[in-house]
Amino acid sequence: MNLRDLRYLVALADHAHFGRAAAACFVSQPTLSTQIRKLEEELGVPLFERAPRKVMLTPAGRDIAERARRVIGEVEQMKEVARRSQDPEAGTVRLGMFPTLGPYLLPHVVPGIRARFPKLELLLVEEKSDVLLARLREGKLDAGLLALPLHDDQLHVEFLFEEPFLLAVPETHPLAKRDSLALKELANQRLLLLEDGHCLRDQALDVCQMAGTGEMSGFQATSLETLRQMVAANVGVTLLPMLAIKPPVARSENIHLLGFRDSRPSRQIAMVWRKSSAMSDFLLKLAQVFRELPAELFTPTSDLVAVAKKPSSKRGSEQRSR
Repeated sequence: MNLRDLRYLVALADHAHFGRAAAACFVSQPTLSTQIRKLEEELGVPLFERAPRKVMLTPAGRDIAERARRVIGEVEQMKEVARRSQDPEAGTVRLGMFPTLGPYLLPHVVPGIRARFPKLELLLVEEKSDVLLARLREGKLDAGLLALPLHDDQLHVEFLFEEPFLLAVPETHPLAKRDSLALKELANQRLLLLEDGHCLRDQALDVCQMAGTGEMSGFQATSLETLRQMVAANVGVTLLPMLAIKPPVARSENIHLLGFRDSRPSRQIAMVWRKSSAMSDFLLKLAQVFRELPAELFTPTSDLVAVAKKPSSKRGSEQRSR
C-alpha cells in the first residue's frame, strides 16, 4: 500500500466511476482499476460494489476511504510545514468563499493581500457554504470565509467583520420616498429570496422572522444579481448585504435603498480553518488583512441610500461616491 493507491481510492470514492476517477488522477482506466484490485487483495476485503453503470463503496470501503482522506491530508500538511519553514509567507493558500460574498469583497481585499504577501499564491474557490465546509473537513481547502454561527469543534473560527443589510425596493414603491425604516415595518412586505442552499437565504429568513414577515411565494432566485434585477423590474423587495451595493459594483437603475433605524440586521463573517492545520500562524496574519478593511465599507452613506431617484443626477452622485 502506498500514497498513490490511497489517492486512487479517494478519487474513485469521489467520482463513483472508473473513467472519471482515472482522468482525475491522470492515469489510464486499466491502471487505476488494477491498483484498486491490488489494494483490495492486500486488505482482504472488497472496497467497491461494481455495477454495469456505477460504482459504490462497500461499508468497509467507506470507512477506509475516509481514513485514506485523513492520511492524504496529513501528508499534505507535512509538505506545507516544510514549505512554510523555508518562507512562512510564500506558498499556496486555497481559500473558499460563498457566492453572495466573494465577488463583492474580493475587489477590496485582494490588493491588500498582494501588497502584504507578494509571494503568496491565492487560489479562490466559490461554492455554497455546505460545500465549503465539506471541503475544509476533507483538506481540499486551507480556509474559508463563512457566515456565523458555525458549530464544529474541529474548526478554528476567527471573526472578521459584521456586514449590515439594506432593504432594496423599486423606485415606484411607497417606501422609496424614505431613507430608512424600522425593522417592524417589514411586516407588511414579502421578500424576494434566494433558493435553498444559500446562506444569505437563511440570514434573510432570520430577519423575516424578527420582523414578522415572510418570503414572496412562487419565486426563488439563483443569484444575488437576479434578486437585484427582479427588484429593478418592480417584482418585489429584497435584502442586500452592504458590500453588494458598494463601488465598484455598478449602480442599479430603478432601485432605492433603505437603511434600518433600529435593530440593524446584519451577518457576521469569519475566517475558518481546521484546528490541526499547519498553516494556523499564517492564516491568523491573513485574517488580519480582512480585519483592516475600511469601516466605511460597512456603513451606509447618503449617496448609496438614494439610488437612481433622479436619472439626471446619476453622474454627479457617482462622482461623489468615488
